[in-house]
Amino acid sequence: MTHTVLIADDEPNIVVSLEFLLKREGHRVLIARDGAEALAMIRAERPRLVLLDAMMPGLSGFDLCETLRSDPELAGTRIVMLTARSREADQARAMGAGADAFVAKPFSTRDLAARIRGLLA
Repeated sequence: MTHTVLIADDEPNIVVSLEFLLKREGHRVLIARDGAEALAMIRAERPRLVLLDAMMPGLSGFDLCETLRSDPELAGTRIVMLTARSREADQARAMGAGADAFVAKPFSTRDLAARIRGLLA
């Protein structure tokens, strides 16, 4: 089953890797380079899942996650928070903001694909 997935990340290499992975899994892929663009795309396109970089210019991934969870129309959007900062405090902050999952960069594409499949099942 094809789902729409938004990649919200400002790192081009990560975007290319994630886009390849998601398209290989059969998903429709949208790309946003910052938090404000991601929020606009989520409101317009209603993706099933967002792969969300925690640290983006402007609106951070943490702030965007909280915004989505506080909006009844968008609260059901699945969110995987991605970050190069993998301390327990960062993971707790992501989960406290409402993320469904937390993945530290660099990540295993095999593990991430399995996690995505689980969240979309």
